[in-house]
Amino acid sequence: MFENWTGKRYWLIGASDGLGAALARQLSNVGAEVILSARDETALQAVADSLPGRASIFPVDVTDRAALEAAAHHIGEIDGMVYLAGVYWPFGAKDWNPEQAEAMADVNFTGAMRAVGAVLPTFVARDRGHIVITSSLTAFGGLPGAAPYVATKAGLMGLAESLHADLRNSGVKVQLVNPGFIKTRLTAKNDFDMPAIMEPEKAAHEVFEHMCGDTFSRSFPFGFSLLFRFGRFLPSWLYFPVFARNP
Repeated sequence: MFENWTGKRYWLIGASDGLGAALARQLSNVGAEVILSARDETALQAVADSLPGRASIFPVDVTDRAALEAAAHHIGEIDGMVYLAGVYWPFGAKDWNPEQAEAMADVNFTGAMRAVGAVLPTFVARDRGHIVITSSLTAFGGLPGAAPYVATKAGLMGLAESLHADLRNSGVKVQLVNPGFIKTRLTAKNDFDMPAIMEPEKAAHEVFEHMCGDTFSRSFPFGFSLLFRFGRFLPSWLYFPVFARNP
């Protein structure tokens, strides 16, 4: 998208650690100015202080639409917004937790809707902007033991696809990234083997490379992602015995 990132302003929501913090470093290293948001002000400041380029923080709770809109107004003109915020607890139908399920829906999916709503009207009005939405390989189909999380990531995929359908012939670029397992405090909750798990820095490099181009979607790591992408095209009578075997 950009041959020269110097001076570009990007708002990263969910940038206090993990993939968000690593992507902030990628963007800062190439000269972009980053505005970092999450709930943890101390963690955000630590990330900002570690960056080589211009960085500022704006703590915000993505479950608060008014706060996100106020943040967007305060931050001012930006070139792009990347939504990376997420919460996760590993459970499904047999050990359902309503509070945690609702939190995943409110942060992972509805939070993205609020963030998009805070920047999209301005981008559309000026016919210029860049929105990157972080979904997951889990969005390609139902999986056991993860119903709320998978549902939120599928919603993010549908949101990005629909925004791209509306805006693909305009000056507003919408992109989707679908990472596999990334070594973060969230995946540390898992008690199962996580194939092809990536360090945040490597995952951030994948996201940054995608942001530099004009293609809509990137799923990674590539080899591991083929399994999920192929599964999307299987009939249900075959998909569920293969992908949704109960432990």
